[in-house]
Amino acid sequence: MFRKAILIIHGFAGGTYDEEELANFLELNRDFDVFQFTLPGHERNLSKVKYTDWINCSEEKVKWLINNGYKNIYLIGHSMGGVIATYLSTKYKEVKKLVLAAPAFQYLQVIKDNLNLPESLKSAPKVIKTYGSNEIVARFLKLKPIVIREFMELVKKYYDYPKYVNCKVLILQGKNDNLVPLTSSEYVYNSVKSNSKALIYIDKATHDLFKSNNKQQIFEIVNKFLKGKKIEGIDNI
Repeated sequence: MFRKAILIIHGFAGGTYDEEELANFLELNRDFDVFQFTLPGHERNLSKVKYTDWINCSEEKVKWLINNGYKNIYLIGHSMGGVIATYLSTKYKEVKKLVLAAPAFQYLQVIKDNLNLPESLKSAPKVIKTYGSNEIVARFLKLKPIVIREFMELVKKYYDYPKYVNCKVLILQGKNDNLVPLTSSEYVYNSVKSNSKALIYIDKATHDLFKSNNKQQIFEIVNKFLKGKKIEGIDNI
C-alpha cells in the first residue's frame, strides 16, 4: 500500500501553531504521516519576502514528499494556505484530496484585487472584537503595506485556479468568519471541476476554525474525509 502524507499549509501572518492541534489529532490516528512547515518570512521578517517565495517553498515540500515515496498526498490549506494548496493540487497528480479551511480567494471586502475600503473599514471593529486587539495588532496592523501587497498579488495570481481542480475537495467555512466571507468558499465550491466536493458551514466558528470551541467536530470531519468515511449529511465525497 502506498504511504499517505498530509501536508498542512498555514495562512498569511500565521504559523504552524494555528493548525497544531489538528496536526496532532490526525497524527495520533496513525493512518497518515503528517507534515507542517513555516512559510518564508513568517518566522521573522515578512517584509523581506515575495509571494513567490511562499509558492516555491510549498512546492519544494510537495516535491520532497513525492521523492520520498508518497504517492497519495492530502493537502490541508487554511486561509492563504488554501489558495496555495489549491494551486498545488492542480500541478501534482500525487495530490489526491484537498481540504480548504476558509480559503482566502476573497477577504475582508476585497474580491479579485478590488478593495471596497468603506466596507472593509466597517468590518474592522467586528474583526477586532472577534479576535482580540492584541492578536490583531500582532498579526495584521504591524504589517507593512508592501507585505499586504504580496498577499494580494498571490490571491490575484491564483484566483482562477479552483476551476482546474479535479481531486476530491472538502471546504470548511465558519459562519462567524469576519476575515474571509462565505462567498469565498462558495466561489471555490462552484468553480472546482471535481464531482466529489463538499462545502460545510460550521456554526459559530470564526476564521480560526481549528481553534474554535467546536474544533473536535471539525477534526472529526476532516479525519473522515481523508479516510474516505461517510460524513453525516454529505453523500458525494
